[in-house]
Amino acid sequence: MARNHSPNKLVRLLPKLAIVPLKRSSMIRSEVWAGRPPALNQYWTPIASTSPAMAEIDPLYLLLCQAEWERSGDPSAAWEVISAARNPNQDTRAHALCLLERSQELKRQFPPNGTPEERVGRNSTKEAGMKTPYDLDVIESCTGCKASRDGFFCRFSPAVLRPMDAASYHSVMPSGALLFVEGQTPRGVYILCSGTVKLSTTSKEGKVLILKQAEAGEVLGLSAAVSATNYEMTAETSSPCQLNFIGRQDLMSLLQGESEVGVHAAQSLSREFQGAYRDIHDLVLARSSSGKLARLLLSCAPRGIVESDEQRLRSAMTHEEMAQRIGSSRETVTRLLSNLKKKRLIRLEGATLVIRDRSGLEALAV
Repeated sequence: MARNHSPNKLVRLLPKLAIVPLKRSSMIRSEVWAGRPPALNQYWTPIASTSPAMAEIDPLYLLLCQAEWERSGDPSAAWEVISAARNPNQDTRAHALCLLERSQELKRQFPPNGTPEERVGRNSTKEAGMKTPYDLDVIESCTGCKASRDGFFCRFSPAVLRPMDAASYHSVMPSGALLFVEGQTPRGVYILCSGTVKLSTTSKEGKVLILKQAEAGEVLGLSAAVSATNYEMTAETSSPCQLNFIGRQDLMSLLQGESEVGVHAAQSLSREFQGAYRDIHDLVLARSSSGKLARLLLSCAPRGIVESDEQRLRSAMTHEEMAQRIGSSRETVTRLLSNLKKKRLIRLEGATLVIRDRSGLEALAV
């Protein structure tokens, strides 16, 4: 549609700086094509050798061609601009040379043939701006995973990671997704790569007791899958998670064929066993509900902080979830938190709970 307007109006649409005097065209040409890509040498000939019969080219059309060249990075997309730089029409040639000079300035800032570090940096910047599901650092393969640390179930040698990765099904789950339900026949295990999962059990009367908050690196449903018995708890994601699912048959093959997998499985089951004993001690032998709640708050406090400093809970739980963790009611938890605030042991900042006196809470938890 821009071609239907008169040329004079079209020229006025461009900034004044875009018009380059003809007497500078040879200088601009030498600057622009210094270090030009070899693939473009075949297109360049001196302006004097061009045919005088070439007509004036719409400057807006040249601008679109230049934008396509910069977007795609394909030298063939610059043919129209290169051809216009050989046009005998003074205005067309000036606009084309100005666009080429601008392109050369961009190349000096972002060299297409830069060092590998420069290219990796540009690609990393582009990838860093790309959106991923639930803003997670998605891990597509166990063999290239950089999130694994000592103590993770999946911390295997490269020789073991390859068959395990081949048997894994990678998935990303939103918060509130059910992985398996108490009493369900085990289909396999879930390895938690990132996020948190709530493990709970329910009584016949419908009372829920949260047994544990699983974190990255743990394996879920291992005891049921190994013993071929129903899942003893319900697993529900409490935040967006990335998980690897391994079917029971593949898991048993790995346990039988790879001793390293067997050792990690035994260590994971041992940690679950010890954790269950600690939970029983905290729930049954604690003298009061306030002591149970104090233990719960201390277990959620961040590690590596001086006791005299205030500590913010790393995971915010609702009163209902706190009640389910200590086997009490929501009303009781609300009343106990109010008492702890009056004693200046904790304080609330919106949805954040801050421990003001850790030693005081520890005295209640004994």
